[in-house]
Amino acid sequence: MSAFFGFHMPTFTFPGVPNDRLFDRVAENAKAAENAGFDLVTVMDHFYQIRGIGPETEPMMEAYTTLSALATQTSRVKLGTLVTGVTYRNPALLVKQVTTLDVISKGRAILGIGAAWNEDEHRGYGIEFPPIGRRMDRLGEALTIAKLMFTQDRPSFEGKYYRIDRALNVPRPIQPGGPKILVGGGGERRTLRLLAEHGDIGHWFGGNLEDLKRKKKVFEAHCEAVNRDPSDVLLTVGLTLVLAENEKDAKALMDGLTPERRAIAKTATVAQAAEVLAEYMDAGFGGFTFNNNVLQTKESIALAGELIKVVRGSAVPV
Repeated sequence: MSAFFGFHMPTFTFPGVPNDRLFDRVAENAKAAENAGFDLVTVMDHFYQIRGIGPETEPMMEAYTTLSALATQTSRVKLGTLVTGVTYRNPALLVKQVTTLDVISKGRAILGIGAAWNEDEHRGYGIEFPPIGRRMDRLGEALTIAKLMFTQDRPSFEGKYYRIDRALNVPRPIQPGGPKILVGGGGERRTLRLLAEHGDIGHWFGGNLEDLKRKKKVFEAHCEAVNRDPSDVLLTVGLTLVLAENEKDAKALMDGLTPERRAIAKTATVAQAAEVLAEYMDAGFGGFTFNNNVLQTKESIALAGELIKVVRGSAVPV
């Protein structure tokens, strides 16, 4: 199976770009990613900028409004969040939003969802932020509702936190069975179990390869427990690889990262990066995401496109 590549946009901060041109820059990057061969374009579902990317006062656009606008600017890439916090929206409303995105994009939506973590923005927006155990319970119910509303005409469900009563979801999703479900996070006891039960794609936010291999074994054990073939789930990893054609460019790109990102980033040529990705693919990880705070320009996105070609075997590494 060919490797799957996602272009993630965790930042809307572009020095010198005024607010009335902000979306134009976002759309420009999304179109460049599509042209470079990326399969998926994602945004964060946050209301404040998050630590590790920048100060919380940096611009942050609402996810589903942005994705719907991007659907009109692109034609091939899948579109989704990495990832929606389960606490932010009633899950039936979330399913309606993702289904609408699927209709607007002609069948290119993905539902990305996780348990939520940023307490500051919950407090700021007046959104309840329950303990992690209750957030995980809500995530399980939300995933159940999503599957029901994607696949049934008038489903009902009553859980501890959420309920639907013969819920309508019309127009129906374009994709048969509804958009793929991406579960974000690597919690071994609960999150990976929910991925095994409900997910089509799992996303883990980087980490040591040996630790990821161990998590993969935990995930496979959960699949066995719920009678799921683990090969049915695409496992993806977020990597901070700074692609550069020379050391000068690499230094400039590294200098543009926050200290937290710089600490985990690695500079690489296309050939070196292809070797790194090969190790992950050999371990059973089939997808990779790269961030726009690293791939900041059309030129750097195009360089990532060269990596995609090499990994897929259609170009010679240089």
